[in-house]
Amino acid sequence: MGSERREQMRALGARLRGLRAEAGLTGAVLAQRAGVGQPTVSKVETGRMVPSVDVLDRLSRALGLDELTVREVRELLDAVMAAPGTDQSADNIPPAAGSTVDEEVRSTQLVRSFQCVVLPALLQTAEYARHVFVSAPKSTPDAVGRAVAARIERQSVLYEPGRESVFVLTEAVLRTWPGSPALMLAQLDRLLAVESLSTVRLGVIPWRQPVPVLPRHGFTLCDRRAVVVEAFDSERVSADSAELAAFEETFARFEGAAVFGDEVRELLLRVMSDFRSLGDLLTR
Repeated sequence: MGSERREQMRALGARLRGLRAEAGLTGAVLAQRAGVGQPTVSKVETGRMVPSVDVLDRLSRALGLDELTVREVRELLDAVMAAPGTDQSADNIPPAAGSTVDEEVRSTQLVRSFQCVVLPALLQTAEYARHVFVSAPKSTPDAVGRAVAARIERQSVLYEPGRESVFVLTEAVLRTWPGSPALMLAQLDRLLAVESLSTVRLGVIPWRQPVPVLPRHGFTLCDRRAVVVEAFDSERVSADSAELAAFEETFARFEGAAVFGDEVRELLLRVMSDFRSLGDLLTR
């Protein structure tokens, strides 16, 4: 990354940090008001991340900035984007699916995630996560290694008292596999371990059960303040009340179609048996 671009990022971050201090807000409070993860606020303020226009607008609204100051920070962002040296830093490599969720869940007490293709970020093993990040555009081995380590570290929220995580998957998620059958056996074993936690509810919609809504993408509800909507190559965070209500209703319908407890453990064991058979077949 060029030195001029880096300096512009630092200038934008310093200005936002100063405005937050003037408003008497902590980074955690600002993140909650803006509907973003606290790590996002930290990275922007320290010049390690270029915020999207949407994130900058939400930070500006949460800070209660007047029109003149909003224009000022927008101009600072424009200066970053116009600065020479557009190579992205390791922290700014376009994210693979789940990166935004990683940041959002840090300040979330209730996580509700529905997935129809890729396992939720909080449930991935290191090897599964590596395949997710390798698929990101412009990924590098060093960046992938750091991203995997950060993802595994953030999974500690699953074990924190006072938090609740509810995951609903289609059976297709369990049978869509990267790497090898051995990778998926380790991944499914991880799901069995996590399912036993008192802070986690894991549900699966079996293939024999019709889905109540045709799923087109995954999404994660963070408390009742934001939803992370996942597309093939990007993610967006929405705090719009009408959109939140629609996703909460949709999640409830998927949750109602899923099996939990003993039934989901039996299903996981059946899928594991299928992967063992597949592994034996591939090694013959």
